[in-house]
Amino acid sequence: MAALKLFSLRNALRFTVAPQSHPLIRMNLLRRLSTESEMAQDASDDPFLKPPEKGLVYAKLTGIGWNTLKTDIINLLEGCNLSTDDIKVEYTKGYSPAGMLLQFPSKSAFDMALTQNSKKGRLFRIDEVDRSYWDLTMSYDGKAVMLEGLPLKANMEDAERFLSGCNFDPSRFQFSIRPGFPDPVRIAIVHFMSRIDATNAFCWKNRTFCLNNPVTVRVLQ
Repeated sequence: MAALKLFSLRNALRFTVAPQSHPLIRMNLLRRLSTESEMAQDASDDPFLKPPEKGLVYAKLTGIGWNTLKTDIINLLEGCNLSTDDIKVEYTKGYSPAGMLLQFPSKSAFDMALTQNSKKGRLFRIDEVDRSYWDLTMSYDGKAVMLEGLPLKANMEDAERFLSGCNFDPSRFQFSIRPGFPDPVRIAIVHFMSRIDATNAFCWKNRTFCLNNPVTVRVLQ
């Protein structure tokens, strides 16, 4: 009789300590865990339950002109943590400024830019864009100038003579012609060793003459 009681006590302890070892209980436990996993996965797919994304946000600002500087935009969007390295000027094929690409450190900084622009009279249009716009836009960074109005018959030697005394890179001249009235306009993009060199070229050469043609010099940002 005592041995029978001891055997019953051992069985009771075995099911009390490890109930999940029973086949039916283990099956129910696996089903519950599977259901909870599916619910967690469904919740992660819900955009309303996702945490806000962190990281860089890109935007395009339009409505600028030749006189709009990067520092003007930084001052306009005060509090958005922008620097000149976070701004690229986008030019058309004829090298007229089409807009600026902005790189914000966060979504909250981008939202702040929209608020600041609205408060200051919506001077510009700001639209969020994909990062590819930023990657594909070349930054001249103030180290290049555009010579506008070169004579159509001017050659490389004429352009170099025009820039005499400037510290430019002769291997990176880019000539092109854009439509104009009454005649097409010849332009050249010239790269310099530094921003100071490009600025000096603007100060010394703007509105001076190349083969009797007045040439406008513009710094590309």
